[in-house]
Amino acid sequence: MAQSAQPVKKRKIKGDGAWGYAFIAVALIVYALFTAYPVFSAFIISFQEYKPLGSTYIGFDNYTATFKDDLFWKSIKNTLVYTVLTVPVALLLSFLVAIMILPLRKKLQAVFKAVYYLPVVASGVALSLVWLWIFDPMPGGIFNQFIGWFGAHNQNWLGSSATAMFSLVIMAWLSSHGASIIIYLAALLGIDDSYYEAADLDGASFLQKLWHIVIPSLKPTTLFLLVTAVIGSFQVFQNAYLMTGGGPDHATTMVGLLIFDNAFKYFEFGKAAAQSLILALIIALVSLFQFKFLGKDVDY
Repeated sequence: MAQSAQPVKKRKIKGDGAWGYAFIAVALIVYALFTAYPVFSAFIISFQEYKPLGSTYIGFDNYTATFKDDLFWKSIKNTLVYTVLTVPVALLLSFLVAIMILPLRKKLQAVFKAVYYLPVVASGVALSLVWLWIFDPMPGGIFNQFIGWFGAHNQNWLGSSATAMFSLVIMAWLSSHGASIIIYLAALLGIDDSYYEAADLDGASFLQKLWHIVIPSLKPTTLFLLVTAVIGSFQVFQNAYLMTGGGPDHATTMVGLLIFDNAFKYFEFGKAAAQSLILALIIALVSLFQFKFLGKDVDY
């Protein structure tokens, strides 16, 4: 005779397990409220002509209007140009500064890390005011004084379509590398000294150590910083909004700024939601491309 099925006993969560689930629940609730729900809402709104009362379903009209919008494609182009010009230089500068800090004593390292990280925690508005003074089109502007030493005429750095984007790129080159510097420095300190000792025995020069030991050892760190930097540059908003407002003639209108204007300036929330989802898809594809082709031999 077949034996009767035994009732399955339910495990009770107690002790440390209960606290673990409690902590996870807090994180999941925060994620659901501030990430998952807004993304889901944006997805729904992207198919609507959104109004506070009585939104209308319009299908893919917001996406169609976005793809037909010349300003959207110009903002994509501006964002790509900004990314290509800023990200590689920013990573190179962060790497070089970390290399220069590495030989210093620990206390001196801490001083330099604090100095370079300070702009990261400073107010973006305050930093923008400083850069507005630097790019002042009057003769008293810092950059105009600098080029005046070489006999050049004053430039309207932020007011000319020929120089506005380059001005934002210079601003990105010369500010806010503190986090990358600290991450690179931590990775450099994690390289085993035995590699350098073996290289010294073989008579390797500084450049040979850099090329054959340091750079290969930092590939995971470089890939991480590259991916996060590209994501950040695709989402750039603050610099363009505070420095130029997207002008002149939309020469510095980035995708993030265009989404903001459509939502809170023209109140086209459905179109802004569609554009934000398109931007998210572009960022995801670019990140996948980076991991696929640049992270083949990277071990984590």
